[in-house]
Amino acid sequence: MKTDQKKDKVATKPTETQQSENKPIRPDLAEVIRRHAFGLDENRPAVVAKRQEKNQRTARTNVEDLYDTGSFIEYGALAIAAQRERRSLDDLISKTPTDGLIAGIGSVNGSLFHEDKARCMVMAYDYTVLAGTQGFFNHKKMDRMLYLAHEQHLPLVFFAEGGGGRPGDVDAQGVVVAGLDLSTFGGFARLSGHVPVIGIVSGLCFAGNAALLGCCDVIIATKNSNIGMGGPVMIEGGGLGVFKPEEVGPMDVQTQNGVVDIEVEDDVEAVATAKKYLSYFQGATSSWEAGDPLRLRTLVPESRKRAYNVRSVVKAMADTDSFLELKPKFGLSMVTGLLRIEGRPFGIIANNCMHMAGAIEAEGADKVARLMMLCNAHGLPIISLCDTPGFMVGPEIEKRAQVRHVCRMFVIGSHITVPYFTIVLRRGYGLGAMAMAKGGFHESFFTAAWPTGEFGGMGLEGAVKAGFKKELAAIEDPQKREELYEFLVAQLYERGKAINMAAYLEIDAVIDPADTRKWIIQGLKSAPARKPGDANHSFVDPW
Repeated sequence: MKTDQKKDKVATKPTETQQSENKPIRPDLAEVIRRHAFGLDENRPAVVAKRQEKNQRTARTNVEDLYDTGSFIEYGALAIAAQRERRSLDDLISKTPTDGLIAGIGSVNGSLFHEDKARCMVMAYDYTVLAGTQGFFNHKKMDRMLYLAHEQHLPLVFFAEGGGGRPGDVDAQGVVVAGLDLSTFGGFARLSGHVPVIGIVSGLCFAGNAALLGCCDVIIATKNSNIGMGGPVMIEGGGLGVFKPEEVGPMDVQTQNGVVDIEVEDDVEAVATAKKYLSYFQGATSSWEAGDPLRLRTLVPESRKRAYNVRSVVKAMADTDSFLELKPKFGLSMVTGLLRIEGRPFGIIANNCMHMAGAIEAEGADKVARLMMLCNAHGLPIISLCDTPGFMVGPEIEKRAQVRHVCRMFVIGSHITVPYFTIVLRRGYGLGAMAMAKGGFHESFFTAAWPTGEFGGMGLEGAVKAGFKKELAAIEDPQKREELYEFLVAQLYERGKAINMAAYLEIDAVIDPADTRKWIIQGLKSAPARKPGDANHSFVDPW
C-alpha cells in the first residue's frame, strides 16, 4: 500500500518541462512573441474582413495553404517599413508587419514526394501592408531569399500582388538616391532555368511586382486580377491619361495575349493549381489511374475531313485528371501543357485542327517553343502530337513575323536534350510537321503514327495543283479535269499513307492508338538518363 502511495506521489510530481511552463515568460521572449503576433491574421480582424469582402484571402492564409501543415519557417518576420523618421515605432510594428513581404521555406506536396523533392521557398507580397509596395527592407529580405533559393536549388512560389516601388521609405534617403543598383531583379531573373519559378496574382499587380512576375516560368492569375508594367500613377505621370486600376491589363487581355498561363477562379484555386504545377517538377508519383486505352482508337474520325478536339486525345492519353493546360486562350493553333503517364511527368505539345486546320501560326509556335525550353531546362521529357498541314502561309501571316517565330521551333528543338517522342495522329505535312518532330522525323527518339496518319512534302491537294498545273490546264472539259485532279490526289494519298511511310522507313512505326501510352513509357525507359549539365537552355525565355 505504501509502495502504491509512493508511486502516486512520483506520478503527480511536475516534470521539469511542466515546471518551466508554469513559470512567467521572461521579458525578452515575451517581446519576441508580441512582435510576431502583430503579423498574424487573428490579430488583424479588420484587414482580414476587407480581404474577404473582395473574395480574397490574406497573403499569410495563402502561404499557410501552400505549405504542408507545420512545415513553414519564416525569414525576416520582424521587419517593418523604413519610415521611423515619419511614424512611431508602435505604429510601424502594428501597421507594417514583415515590411509587406512574407518569406520562408517549407515543404509542398510532402505526402507525394520525398522531403528533398518537397522543399520549396515562398515570397508573398502582402497587399494589406502599404498596398504590397516594394520597400527598402523587403528588397533586402528578397535579396537574401533569392540568394538562398539559387544556392540551395529551391523552387520558388511568388505571390505578386502589389504596386511596385514605395516612395515613402524616408529612412533610406540617407543611403539611397534612386535605388537602381539593387540586385533584386537580377537575382530573381537568375533563377530562371535554375529552379522552377511560379508566379501567382490575385488582384492588382503593377510596376516592380509585375516585372518580377514576368520573369516567372508560369503565371497563375485569378479572374479579378490586373497586371501591368505601370499602374495608374505611372501612366498618369507619363502623360498618358487617367485610368482606373481595373482598366489596366485585365484578364480578358492578359490571357489572350499570352502573359497569363493559367486563369483561375479565386485564391483557393490559385494555390491548388500552383501545387499541382510544382508537382510535375518534383518527380513521378507512385499511384495513378488511367482510362480505357481502347478509347484512343475512336477519337480521330475515320473521315479525314472531319475535325476533332485534340484535348480529348490528350486527356485520354494522360493519367486521369493529370493534364494541366498552359495558355489555352493564346496561340490557338497549338495546345501545350503538362501531364502524367503512369505517374511520370511530361510536357506535351499538340496541333489543334479546330483552329486553321492545325496550321502553325506565329503565336502557336511561340507557345510551343517556350514549352520546349521549360521542359528542357527542368528535365521533363516531351510528347508531340502532330496533325498539321504545315506552317500557315500568306501575306497576312507574314505581317506577324511568321518567319522568325516559327523558326524558333527548329532552333530550340535542335538543342533539346530531354527525351522527345512524336506521335502523328493524322496529318504530317511539310516543314510544320518536321518542326513538330524536333526538326525532322528522325530527330525524335521515335516518330510513330496512328493508322490515320498521312504524309507529304506539302498539302497533297496543293501539290497536285502546283505539280500538274499544265496537265490540268490542258483539259478543256471541266468534268474530266476534275476527274484527273481527284485521281492524282488519290494517288498521293495512297503513297502518303502511314503504312507506306513506315515501309520506306521515313517513320519508325505505325501503332495501335491503344498502345500509345506503352510506347511512350517504353521509350522513356530506354532513353539514357540526362546529366544535370545537359540542359543547353540555361534559362526559360519569358516569351
